[in-house]
Amino acid sequence: MNAERIRNIAIIAHVDHGKTTLVDQLLAQSGTFRENQEVAERIMDNMDLEREKGITIRAKNTAIHWGDHLINIVDTPGHADFGAEVERVMKMVDGVLLVVDAYEGPRAQTRFVLRKAFREGLKPVVVINKIDRENSDPVKVHDEVLELFLELEADEEQFNAAFLYGSAKDGYMLRALGDEPGDMTPLFETVIERVPPPVAVEDGEFRMLVSNIDWSDYVGRIAVGKIASGSVRSGDSVWVLHRDGRRERRRLTKVFEYSGIRTQDTAAGVAGNIVGLAGFEEVDIGATLCATEEGEALSFVAIDPPTVKMQFMVNDGPLAGQDGKYVTTRQIRDRLMKEVKTNISIHVEEGDAAGSFEVSARGAMQIAVLVEQMRREGFEVLVSRPMVITRNESGTVLEPFETFWLETPEETLGGVMKALAGRRGKIDNMENHASGVTLEGTIPTRGLIGFETELVNLTSGRGVMSHLFKEYAPHCGEIAGRSTGTLVSMEKGETRAYGLSALEDRGRLFVGAGEEVYAGMIVGENPRQEDLPVNPTKGKQLTNFRSQGEGKGIQLSPKVLFSLERAIEYIAPDEFVEVTPSNIRLRKRILDADERRKHEKRLKAAGV
Repeated sequence: MNAERIRNIAIIAHVDHGKTTLVDQLLAQSGTFRENQEVAERIMDNMDLEREKGITIRAKNTAIHWGDHLINIVDTPGHADFGAEVERVMKMVDGVLLVVDAYEGPRAQTRFVLRKAFREGLKPVVVINKIDRENSDPVKVHDEVLELFLELEADEEQFNAAFLYGSAKDGYMLRALGDEPGDMTPLFETVIERVPPPVAVEDGEFRMLVSNIDWSDYVGRIAVGKIASGSVRSGDSVWVLHRDGRRERRRLTKVFEYSGIRTQDTAAGVAGNIVGLAGFEEVDIGATLCATEEGEALSFVAIDPPTVKMQFMVNDGPLAGQDGKYVTTRQIRDRLMKEVKTNISIHVEEGDAAGSFEVSARGAMQIAVLVEQMRREGFEVLVSRPMVITRNESGTVLEPFETFWLETPEETLGGVMKALAGRRGKIDNMENHASGVTLEGTIPTRGLIGFETELVNLTSGRGVMSHLFKEYAPHCGEIAGRSTGTLVSMEKGETRAYGLSALEDRGRLFVGAGEEVYAGMIVGENPRQEDLPVNPTKGKQLTNFRSQGEGKGIQLSPKVLFSLERAIEYIAPDEFVEVTPSNIRLRKRILDADERRKHEKRLKAAGV
């Protein structure tokens, strides 16, 4: 196909503004599916975690035919923690489809993604979505988007972007408000008209930047990218220019192009098209593929550095190995290194202790998703509380800060502002509107760890927050940690209702009757700040005067259930989350009570 008839676009938006639903409609109305074919909603979110969380985690490619044009579409994540998935696809596309909620307007991730797109010179097409939503204000949102364009220093062509209005859910788009709703045709036509064809040299020497990595059980690693010049066929020899300077020759075994939600073999990949190439033992995102050894590497978009790190360790608890298939240091290292090859925003280093690793990423949620994927694959691992990555410049400790946007009902404003102040947050702007109050300000990244859960509790689930990395600035002082202590088991064994019933007066329980516990495992929360040793395995002593059935009517309060993200945020620096395929347990780093006391004395003596 001629490059003039190809359009390459990325769909970008803040989380939950409807871009994945929009892709569903584009696929359906382009004739990609048979009339009798059953198709799941949010078909591009094909990971179990994506469907459960309702967010896109990994950027994915699809393609549709509209008339005699081919439109390659990249569906990108909307959560800031997965921003690198957005950044690295910018080199593959020539335009962006910016989806903005007609009620919420531009949010943090909208700003983040647009800044990257404008820097790459990409042309935007704006879709103001959900105009059918109650209290939507598409005219106001149109003006807010233009204000954002000015703020991000869009050039004249970018500022004069085409705007469309509609409902992805109901499957229609309008060129102007007031038009009669129909289908998605106005959007297809606008993409063809306003997004330029790819800049590609059809007669040149083959070159392609690897922007994504796919995997097939049949052909192994697949390098995905836009062909910058020339063409390539199955069986051709190409040179891999690795980012570390190494050059190696490989023979291609397959050339794929995208059609709908699947890939299909093609005779040749042509300039301007997004294709997948197989035949590599080793190829990573950012590598350049070219026809000759003397070829020049293509530039790769800079990725913002990680700001949060967590410690991963081999599970050394008494119940280790009873649940998972992969429990050794080597298996955990291999899995983490595999993740690094396909997720360029995650960094992995060997830790100071044997069997430990330092995993750095954009945010705690990104690492939590990796841990959740690992447990579903059969891994057991210990993970620490997230810590921010600091810098030292001229003797001054710098830490990362974020800009936050927070919407809360007016009646909960006082509690929210008090919580922000306790986390060293500073409010720069406050705006009242029909649905509550929107706060804008700056907060250290440390202050965000665990705050989303607190916000849910403060606002009964009605508070909404988004945030975006701002800068590294001088350390702003201590932030109060968890205000409660824990109930720590002294014994190994099975919990009993009698023992747990005696503990309910001391705090909230994290375990129920009949569960396996061990010494050093956290079984509950103590309202006081110190940790209390307890025995949840204690049973009633039986005598001739007490029948064995006595006490079976004990009614325990429901235990506190932790999601993985909540558990990681909850634990203190001297604690771990033990993650296995079937269990999430909280425990002390040092399980032995005597050793814990000795360690605490050493820290106090050292003034730590």
